[in-house]
Amino acid sequence: MSAREVKELLRRHGVIAKKGYGQNFLVDARVLDGIVRAVEPDARTVVLEVGPGLGALTAALAERAKRVVAIEKDGSLRPVLDEVLAPHGNAEVVYDDCLKVDLRALVAPRLDEGDRLVFAANLPYYVTTPILFQVLESGLPVSRAVVMVQREVADRMVARPGGKDYGVLSVGVQYRGEVRRLFNVPPSAFMPQPGVDSAVVEIDCDKRPAMRAADEEALFRVVRAAFGTRRKTLENALAAGLGMPKEWVRQKVVAAGIDPGARAEQLSLADFVRLADEMEK
Repeated sequence: MSAREVKELLRRHGVIAKKGYGQNFLVDARVLDGIVRAVEPDARTVVLEVGPGLGALTAALAERAKRVVAIEKDGSLRPVLDEVLAPHGNAEVVYDDCLKVDLRALVAPRLDEGDRLVFAANLPYYVTTPILFQVLESGLPVSRAVVMVQREVADRMVARPGGKDYGVLSVGVQYRGEVRRLFNVPPSAFMPQPGVDSAVVEIDCDKRPAMRAADEEALFRVVRAAFGTRRKTLENALAAGLGMPKEWVRQKVVAAGIDPGARAEQLSLADFVRLADEMEK
């Protein structure tokens, strides 16, 4: 869908892009094609999309996928999506707030045995992380996620230990799959143009790390506490963040084979899993 086509579609339906919803509509066919190729939709693929906007990606996916289930918060886009998706009977739009929807109850009944579930979205930048984890923690059998995010967020998603971008988001997504940046996207690919660069990131959930935490909630409590005060040593950050005695924390950190004087950004995902398991003993 070109910029001219988007303008005409919006004019015809009396719709304007809502800044409060982070609406920046994709108008670059090459970027659209790149996302579709990354999803690899086929006759056994069910796609969950959040924020379909004007339906350009939804329609492109529906041409090749078995089914597309899209969640759109902005009900004023209904006439636009009705028009764009009219040729695609396998595309369904649910008008609701993704963060308030029971995703498992919505999507699971639409999956048949042997289906492959992929999450694909041009995520609103102001709620990128909540939506991403809403999906990844839903209990749905997500095989892959292909998401457009702000470039700085992509930097954090793919960051490795030791760098300034490595943090809670890095550990959170890398625990759930193999993460890689596919390509960057300039502001000119959207209408209206955002004030930041974007990037498309893939999370291959079928290639998640073999090491799993005994208690995942405990793991991310530890991760959030460790990064809560990045300048502090690990033992000080954990003692403050978890409200536990410093000496007890030191003993647990040492028992996990980690230097208490290290800082959170020096720990690998495996280090965090060992540490969380040790702290739950």
